Amino acid sequence: MTHHLAQINIALCKGPLDSPVMRDFVELLDAMNALADASPGFVWRLKTLEGDATGVRPHPNPLVIVNLTVWTGVEALHQYTYQSSHTYAFRKRGEWFEKMDTPHLALWWIEAGQTPTVEDAMRRLEVLAQRGPTAEAFTFKQPFPAPGA
Repeated sequence: MTHHLAQINIALCKGPLDSPVMRDFVELLDAMNALADASPGFVWRLKTLEGDATGVRPHPNPLVIVNLTVWTGVEALHQYTYQSSHTYAFRKRGEWFEKMDTPHLALWWIEAGQTPTVEDAMRRLEVLAQRGPTAEAFTFKQPFPAPGA
């Protein structure tokens, strides 16, 4: 495989991570990360020494958290997101996160072995907001094939 799929998703929390409204999300985080790590097609995820990415805050709003991962392809990420135990957390997202007016998820292809940067990932969200889905940044609804596929 010459390319992997990178993905970023950001979320606007309804309160600080140590607030009561975010308690259930924080309590599920380790399990969801472990599920991702063990999922077929998982390659890498951004994490701090604490084991998750909630301490990484690349957005000007301190209530925005980021998730940055790499997968073998769109199907593997789709399977984890919509057809695993992750769907429980996905359905509850409205309890923890505000709706965003700008794209909160972007997908793009990277060369296998590369590690995406948070800065580049945030730029991909901007590209998606400005141009819509392109090979540079796309969505599950409008995926683009890997280069050379």
